[in-house]
Amino acid sequence: MDDIHYREYKILLRPERFFDPRQFEVYWHKLCLIAPEFKVAVTTNKDGFKRQVREVLFYDTPDYELYRNAFILRKRTFYTDGWPEPEHELTFKFRHPDLETAAAIDVTPHLSGTANIKFKEELLPLKDQVGGIRSLFSHNCVLLTPGLVLDEGLERISTVFPTLKEHCPAQQDQKVSLVNNLPVEEVQVNVGSFDFGHGLVAKATIAVWRDRPTESSIIGEFAFQAKFDRYDALHAKARTRSEEFFKAIQLRAPEWVQLGATKTALVYNFGKQLVANHE
Repeated sequence: MDDIHYREYKILLRPERFFDPRQFEVYWHKLCLIAPEFKVAVTTNKDGFKRQVREVLFYDTPDYELYRNAFILRKRTFYTDGWPEPEHELTFKFRHPDLETAAAIDVTPHLSGTANIKFKEELLPLKDQVGGIRSLFSHNCVLLTPGLVLDEGLERISTVFPTLKEHCPAQQDQKVSLVNNLPVEEVQVNVGSFDFGHGLVAKATIAVWRDRPTESSIIGEFAFQAKFDRYDALHAKARTRSEEFFKAIQLRAPEWVQLGATKTALVYNFGKQLVANHE
């Protein structure tokens, strides 16, 4: 579980760019023009601009004890034709810029059912300028419809994810609730894929997060993710091509890029209480 099997490249997009649903297509078209210059093959999915809606909720203690210790607890509910699906997705995540620190955290749940454990490298732009690249390492546990009541308190959640007892010992009696009382509406398109050669293929998405009560946009995101068996077996040319393409799309469309944060950080900083985040 401490071997990296995913590389996900993410660029935050300015929320004001998403004033119209056709903007998903406008941005994708820009990327499709850049790709051939780097010998990147692009595939646009048949239903690539069909919009999918999900509700995203973050849970934490009043003083953000989870987030301060680099943990994220998130619930996603999928919607079909405006109605919530009966199943939901619970993600428990530890994210850190140091590979060994992230690898050492065991996110395995003490709960019956199937847990999907993912260890990935997330590639992001630099915080202060376009055209760069930095890494975060993310250890994720994804559960489908677990019988866990998220507002019961940190002590109850720690029985499911025991690593919290070690890393948040002083706050076990704290209540857990919706961060900033902010339900997020996520609108996403699974737009297509990029082929960087030598077996490195990445699925691409474009999404916008909105404040559900007001429908105002919080942030957009473009991402593409590749899955592989062994991190050390990635072909050097394909890896370099993917990184050069990632830097180029920042430089060629800087008016779209939002620097300095992640989607989660923006949700946490949405209220009056700001946190010194781990990203």
